[in-house]
Amino acid sequence: MAAAGGGSAAGPGSRSPLRLVSFCVLLAGFCRGNSVERKIYISLNKTAPCVRLLNATHQIGCQSSVSGDTGVIHVVEKEEDLQWVLTDGPNPPYVVLLEGALFTRNLMEKLKGRTSRIAGLAVSVAKPSPTAGFSPSVQCPNDGFGVYSNSYGPEFAHCREIQWNPLGDGLAYEDFSFPIFLLEDENETKVIKQCYHDHNLSPNGSVPTFPLCAMQLFSHMHAVISTVTCMRRSSIQSTFSINPEIVCDPLSDYNVWSLLKPINISGALEPDDRVVVAATRLDSRSFFWNVAPGAESAVASFVTQLAAAEALQKAPDVATLPRNVMFVFFQGETFDYIGSSRMVYDMEKGKFPVQLENIDSFVELGQVALRNSLELWMHTDPMSQKNESVQNQVEALLSTLERSGAGVPAVELRRLNQSQPLPPSSLQRFLRARNISGVVLADHSTVFHNRYYQSIYDTAESINVSYPELQSPEEDLNFVTDTAKALADVATVVGRALYQLAGGTNFSDTIQADPGTVTRLLYGFLVRANNSWFQSILRQDLRSYLGDGPLQHYIAVSSPTNTTYVVQYALANLTGQVVDLTREQCQDPTRLARALSPAFELRQWGSTEYSTWTESRWKDIRARIFLIASRELEFITLMVGFGILVFSLVVTYCINAKADVLFIAPREPGAVSY
Repeated sequence: MAAAGGGSAAGPGSRSPLRLVSFCVLLAGFCRGNSVERKIYISLNKTAPCVRLLNATHQIGCQSSVSGDTGVIHVVEKEEDLQWVLTDGPNPPYVVLLEGALFTRNLMEKLKGRTSRIAGLAVSVAKPSPTAGFSPSVQCPNDGFGVYSNSYGPEFAHCREIQWNPLGDGLAYEDFSFPIFLLEDENETKVIKQCYHDHNLSPNGSVPTFPLCAMQLFSHMHAVISTVTCMRRSSIQSTFSINPEIVCDPLSDYNVWSLLKPINISGALEPDDRVVVAATRLDSRSFFWNVAPGAESAVASFVTQLAAAEALQKAPDVATLPRNVMFVFFQGETFDYIGSSRMVYDMEKGKFPVQLENIDSFVELGQVALRNSLELWMHTDPMSQKNESVQNQVEALLSTLERSGAGVPAVELRRLNQSQPLPPSSLQRFLRARNISGVVLADHSTVFHNRYYQSIYDTAESINVSYPELQSPEEDLNFVTDTAKALADVATVVGRALYQLAGGTNFSDTIQADPGTVTRLLYGFLVRANNSWFQSILRQDLRSYLGDGPLQHYIAVSSPTNTTYVVQYALANLTGQVVDLTREQCQDPTRLARALSPAFELRQWGSTEYSTWTESRWKDIRARIFLIASRELEFITLMVGFGILVFSLVVTYCINAKADVLFIAPREPGAVSY
């Protein structure tokens, strides 16, 4: 019995060494897994994806398959190189490394028609920017959501009279079934091209031999079809699931606003209180997610308004002006006027301290950095001026602007034909709700001067912001550029006009915008956000948001965005007053107001009245390159691996079956068998 007992005790003991060996092998695999991966893959860390956006009717953007899309890299430096990708290449699918100058709608249509041979696209940044211009936006921005429609100014609806953005090819509003990434780092682009030249190019145009350099792109999107579909799915998940999986989020952020004379925001203004509104937009976009420099389309205008606010605040009698001035910086205007439509909605519902009937006049800054000569054009709405009272108010508004500009020789205010419609502007959303006297100031009389509207090339260089070589960052921060001087002149005109519109008469000529303020703002928003001035005006916990590059001005879904925070604190810093109060007693007059389309509050996801833009959610966005073997070698490797697996299983089974013979446990000392 004891012998039998000893034999059975040897079984579990005999398995212990085998389990220990297996555990050590697994542990070694975990410890060395990352090291092996680094030897196989080169991760691309400075990329920006094209993501999926949706509205009430359709989806736009790009996505990969769930497991990512892999293809052999082929560099396309001229259009003729596409022949290899589309027809001649023997190893499809391909990931095309495309020179930025070739990233056009015509070329993309060719790729879109041969998706079976295209795994993805990586786009390098063209340097210098394309001389002919590039705008992936549409020719009629925000069409259908402005004031003009088939029932109001039908001759102006759908930009029938003026296609404001003639270079717009609509590329950013197309839907692509393959991933598209922007390569933001020149060094990473060089690494990819070197890998391509080393492995994918053969002499005399012969077929390249394996291994080949390949790229894998991950950007799978969860939302499909439209906002109506994705919001309904998210709503059902939220209602019936303990762990709901939301597939899309509304584009949203916050409008920044401030009153020249602070009011009690817990209540509304009296109907007799009059307010002059100074407005501009904060956001822009491009084809790629969160790459939205927006120099001309947004930054120049809101920097000018910040400088005008600072200049106006310094007027000695500002506290006694008959009318108040409200500075508003709208978010989400790129996507069918999200910010302005929400403020109008809140005003109509009594959810905002200022009501529509309180608005005396409306002055908006459009694109103002690319003036030809000295001209600044005053755009007004011809339809509302059919009302004689409104026409008289608009005439008085234009006259005030002209008087304000008379003392600034570097700015010449120009009127336009009264039969010309307004350009895309926030004023249009207010005119949908009420006839008010308003004007949009812009550097263009008809079509945009901006050749890079809503593109990755709408940068500091596009508005001629440059700095002398060999200067330190601190010297660049305070170097007053010609563009800063020109925008300061515009800010001076705006500041003086707002002063007169608010009822001021005594100190108009003393209002002068500071070019130093303008140049610091331009440098911070367009060149280097992490600078000493931005660091000094932001709260300690927000300073980490400042990077060494420019801020991006995409509205996104996580809010407030970096731009919103910086504009809020810059406005407070430029218009605030030094007071002898504690931190608890001091109240910041600069406020944030929700910039979320009313369509989502009303759950009208298919609305044609309000913006319905949403952004798809995703789990993983990344890109990497590596070498791939031929299909034959991969098959042989698979078979050999399978054979080794089968052999290992057989050996393991045999060892386990004979474990009591192969692994005899030693007898315990003192054990005696009878």
